Amino acid sequence: MTLEWKYAADDVDWNELSALYRAAPLGDKKPESLRTAFSNSRYTCFVYEDGRLVGAGRALADGADCSYICDIAALPSHQGTGLGKAIVDYLVERSRGHKKIILYSVPGKEGFYRKFGFLRMKTAMAIFENPQQQLERGYLHQE
Repeated sequence: MTLEWKYAADDVDWNELSALYRAAPLGDKKPESLRTAFSNSRYTCFVYEDGRLVGAGRALADGADCSYICDIAALPSHQGTGLGKAIVDYLVERSRGHKKIILYSVPGKEGFYRKFGFLRMKTAMAIFENPQQQLERGYLHQE
């Protein structure tokens, strides 16, 4: 498996990236929303195999205090190969020097991120566009 890594969004096919998130499966992320999100992220990576997008990730970061790693995805055919780990490794390394590096995980995948040194936060809170859906998916819980 020969992978090509790109760190800029210049030539990204946003429809292909949207399909990657659906296949991963990480939900239905619209191409235009992905373009906005990745364009506004300090660190990005896109991983290709034979010209086909097989993995991606990004981090929102302010350069000093906080970096938020998000949208880590690999095609199902590439899950379990170390690709997701390599994407997280890259984004964590780029985020070094920030006082805190934050992410939230798909419920049930927390153990994967513990390997990188991430620990569960007791005070993290969120406001989602569709809170009921996120309650059902296990991202939120009511006290």
